[in-house]
Amino acid sequence: MSEVKRTEEEITREGNPRKPQGEEGKVMLDRMNHSHYEVTGWALAHWKIKGDDQILDIGCGGGMTLHRMTEQLTTGHATGVDYSGVSVEETGKLNEAFVKEGKLTVLEASVEKLPFKDDTFDKIITVESFYFWPDPQANLKEVHRVLKKGGTFLLVADVYQNGHLTEQQKKNITRYELFNPTEEEFREIFQIAGFAETVIHTRDGENWICVEGHK
Repeated sequence: MSEVKRTEEEITREGNPRKPQGEEGKVMLDRMNHSHYEVTGWALAHWKIKGDDQILDIGCGGGMTLHRMTEQLTTGHATGVDYSGVSVEETGKLNEAFVKEGKLTVLEASVEKLPFKDDTFDKIITVESFYFWPDPQANLKEVHRVLKKGGTFLLVADVYQNGHLTEQQKKNITRYELFNPTEEEFREIFQIAGFAETVIHTRDGENWICVEGHK
C-alpha cells in the first residue's frame, strides 16, 4: 500500500465519514465534493429543477450538491441539513454567496427529526449519506413527511449489491457498518415509507444507484 493511499485512509478514519469532525473531516469533505461530483451529476440528470423549487439536501456534506442545485434556482430556495457541525460550516463557506443572497440556508439537524413542517419541499436529495442513517425505515418516513404531494426524493449512492464491489468497498461496508440494501429491499422500504412509486436507475459498469421516490 502506498504512502498516499495509507494517508487517505487515515484521514477518512480520523475525519469520520459517519459524522465528519476536525481538520481531517474538512479535508475529507473537500475530497468528497470532487469524488461524488460525477455520480451526483448523473443522478441530477433524472430531475428537471425548476427555478421556483423548494429543495432539501439531507446530509449536505461539503456543500457541492447544494451549490449545483442552487445555481439553477431563481425565485426558489435550497436548504441543506447535516448533523455534523463541520459539514454545516464547510457547506456555508462553499455557498457563502448564495447564503447572503437568501437563496440557501444550512442547518445542523438530523434526518431523525427534520425541523420542517409537513409538505414543505418539492424535491429532496441525499448523496452518499443513506448508509449512515440511524433507522433507515423510520428516517424515510420522515423524508416522506416533509416532501410535498407530487414531489420527488432522490437517494444517490455508489455502493450497493450489484456484484461489482471492490475489496476496498466491501471492507468499508463492514468497517463503517454501512446499510447496503439490494434493489428489491430499496423498493420495499420506500413502499413502507409511503412513496406511491419507486423508480430505480443504475449505470452499467458502475456501483451507482439512484432511487427515485415519488409521493
